[in-house]
Amino acid sequence: MTKPEPKFVGVELYFEHLPEARHFYNEVLGLQVAEEESERFTKFDSGAGFICLERKGSENYPSRDKAVLFFEVESIAETVARIGRERFVTVEENWAVLYDPEGHNVLLLKRGQS
Repeated sequence: MTKPEPKFVGVELYFEHLPEARHFYNEVLGLQVAEEESERFTKFDSGAGFICLERKGSENYPSRDKAVLFFEVESIAETVARIGRERFVTVEENWAVLYDPEGHNVLLLKRGQS
């Protein structure tokens, strides 16, 4: 009998400034808030899994700082134009990278390229 593989359900990132992080993921990337405790966390449903933004220090098992979130978009050019080219670190034909307010990498992939 084969063991079932783990299924991705979500990711949590820690932030010093939770309101800035919430603004970025909600207003810049356009994710919808699914659940929230304003002083502790904001959770977004991204379709394939959730993203939870947690205020640093609210848990007793802190994570390391390195993180990359991957999102698929229909068009890199249109997404970069909508968000603003100045926010991006790298823009290529099929992918682009920008940072959230705490410096986590947010990598956008052209749909069908992942």
